[in-house]
Order: sequence, then structure tokens, then C-alpha cells
Amino acid sequence: MMQEMNSFIDALHLQPHPEGGFYREMHRSLTSIQVVNSSALKSAYTSIYYLLAGSDFSSWHRIQSDETWFFHAGCDALIYFFDENKQLQTIQLGLASKNLQATIPANTWFSARPLEVISFCLVSCAVAPGFEFSDFEIGKRNELLNTFGGSPKNIQAIEALTRD
Repeated sequence: MMQEMNSFIDALHLQPHPEGGFYREMHRSLTSIQVVNSSALKSAYTSIYYLLAGSDFSSWHRIQSDETWFFHAGCDALIYFFDENKQLQTIQLGLASKNLQATIPANTWFSARPLEVISFCLVSCAVAPGFEFSDFEIGKRNELLNTFGGSPKNIQAIEALTRD
């Protein structure tokens, strides 16, 4: 599995991502749109390849746009997110689950990890309106625990999927 993973990282020219894993932006729309309630213009959409391997994970984060994940290769990924009632939810994405795409709504705290520690998962992520690092917020463990830590399940997921 490591050889296949390294092959994807090399062939797709993936680089380390600040939230964990590896990525490469593949497309940034030349079409700009105006963000509602703002004078800011953004790309209509962006897309990346994103790879998580072994015990690595995508730290809790949120962005200001909807993000759709599309499964490509490796083992299934488990995406964690807090719903509007502050309840922890999960989506299994991949061939084993036969669920090949999932969308996380804008401003939702979420994280992800491969289901198998001896494997990896390769996905694409499309963001609309387009992703900007200025719209990206990494979750801080204590702040997430104060907001969502009402149950042992939530606490465990926050502690396991934050880096601070």
C-alpha cells in the first residue's frame, strides 16, 4: 500500500496540507462570482486532489463554502462533522460503503481519516464558491470541546482529530 500511495503522491505532485495529508489544487475557475452580503469576488469553484494515509487525519476545520468529496482510490474514509444540533455525525466514503461522494455544508466543523491505518484514501474535493485559505479555519481543541464537548463520543472525536 505504501508504494501505491507514494506513487499517487509523486504522479499527482501532492504537497503537505496544513490540516494534514497531501493535496494539489487542480482547478480554479476563471469565472468570478460576488459573495452574498459582501463586495468580495471569488472563483466560482475550485478542486483539489487530497490524500490521507495511515494514522494521518484531516484536522477539525471549517470553510465558508460547501465542499464535496469524491472518492478515487484506497480504503474508505470516515468524515466526521457536527450537525446544526451540535451532534457528531459521520459519513463513510469509498468503495466498501458504496458511497462515492459526500457534501459538507458551508461553515460546518468537520474532519476525516482513513478507515485503515495500513492504507490510504485518495479523494477529490470541489469547493463552491471557490476555496481561499483566508476562508479556512483550523479548530482549536479547547474551543471545540467548549462548543461541542457535551458527550464522551464528541470529546473523543475532538481529541483524536486535533493537533493542539
